[in-house]
Amino acid sequence: MLTPQLQKLISPVPSPTQKTEQTQTKKRKKMEKPIEIFDVIVIGAGIMGSCTAYQTSKRNQKTLLLEQFDFLHHLGSSHGESRTIRASYPEDYYPKMVLKSETLWRDAEEQIGYKVYFKTPQLDIGPSNNKALKAVISSCNKNSIPVRVIDRNTMFQEFDDLIQLPDNWIGVVTEYGGVIKPTKAVSMFQTLAIKNGAFLKDNMEVVEIKKDSLTGGVLVMGKNGEKFSGKKCVVTVGPWMNKLVRNITGIVIPIQPLETTVFYWKIKKGYESKFTIGNGFPTFASYGETYIYGTPSLEYPGLIKIPIHGGRPCEPTDRTWEPTQSLDPLKKWIQEKFGDLVDSTRPVLMQSCMYSVTPDEDFVIDFLGGEFGDDVVVGGGFSGHGFKMGPIVGKILSDLVIDGETKDVELMHFRIKRFEKNSKGNLKNFDDQVSSAH
Repeated sequence: MLTPQLQKLISPVPSPTQKTEQTQTKKRKKMEKPIEIFDVIVIGAGIMGSCTAYQTSKRNQKTLLLEQFDFLHHLGSSHGESRTIRASYPEDYYPKMVLKSETLWRDAEEQIGYKVYFKTPQLDIGPSNNKALKAVISSCNKNSIPVRVIDRNTMFQEFDDLIQLPDNWIGVVTEYGGVIKPTKAVSMFQTLAIKNGAFLKDNMEVVEIKKDSLTGGVLVMGKNGEKFSGKKCVVTVGPWMNKLVRNITGIVIPIQPLETTVFYWKIKKGYESKFTIGNGFPTFASYGETYIYGTPSLEYPGLIKIPIHGGRPCEPTDRTWEPTQSLDPLKKWIQEKFGDLVDSTRPVLMQSCMYSVTPDEDFVIDFLGGEFGDDVVVGGGFSGHGFKMGPIVGKILSDLVIDGETKDVELMHFRIKRFEKNSKGNLKNFDDQVSSAH
């Protein structure tokens, strides 16, 4: 029997090449960090992802929030100076979500110590026979939201002689309106998530999500090679949703990115204060051939935001950063409704933004299914009207990923499979509100 000393003497001596390879292998093993395991990984740090990370961390889940660009970037749908909040919807399943969201906005403000939500009435206008506007009135009544229907004369008196309506138009007034500061709001929820113990990482583009064979959870891989392991995962990547989900699973969720443009118009000198929240001027929406909306003068003194609800279909990487639709209908609308109180000759400021639009303009909130089962939840397709509901959507997504269910909303309108039954999704008896310029 050979002694250890003799065994060592007769063992083959490694060649210089083998020694180098062995040294490099040892170095790699030392450099490789063990993959940290999280309870929940949230991909996409816009309003939906940030609200989700806040909610999961609030429930003591070890949470990681990943963002492919800088935090608070201007390339998606969660930046800018203002968003409208309103509970007046043609669809009767959104108002309750808005009301629950309003409470959550207030709760978050109280925790952070500053305001992001500025309340004012909501005014919806349009022809008295407009199907969508009639549905708004019905939806308000069904959801016990106080609503007043007023004619052009009452409108003129109530809103300081500022808004002029045609004879056959009506106004629908509700108390649940207001303006949200979006970039400030996203920052608020990210800050609260950090206070709850969440981990945040930006400039981390996710290119693959797969089942983790070691843990049974989900493995998330970044473009730079970094890996993250999570028991569960939430995907809220806005205009990038369709591409990412298709690459991961082959499933096509019909979410079309749209580039849209926001316009600010100059108020006539001497009338600037008339169009402010302090004077009771409302957030507003106009139903008709073109859906137009706006907010009171707030972020830029002397200017009022009035855009068209629509845009140009494109990929997020294929933006023009220019106006996406003809301004003629918008100029005509401003002239007819505000006369010479707002200069309709040209906007003085423009900002570009992105929508993620589904065929029925309803959200997608669901389990991804397939090999992922209930381990991956997606939230997307918010179709240019979801920001106001960010807090409740974040709560719903956190409920789904932690409890496997939510009691805050009936999800049948938001399931992915609705498009299998009908490519247009949920059936509605009024026209689309988002206009698309091809």
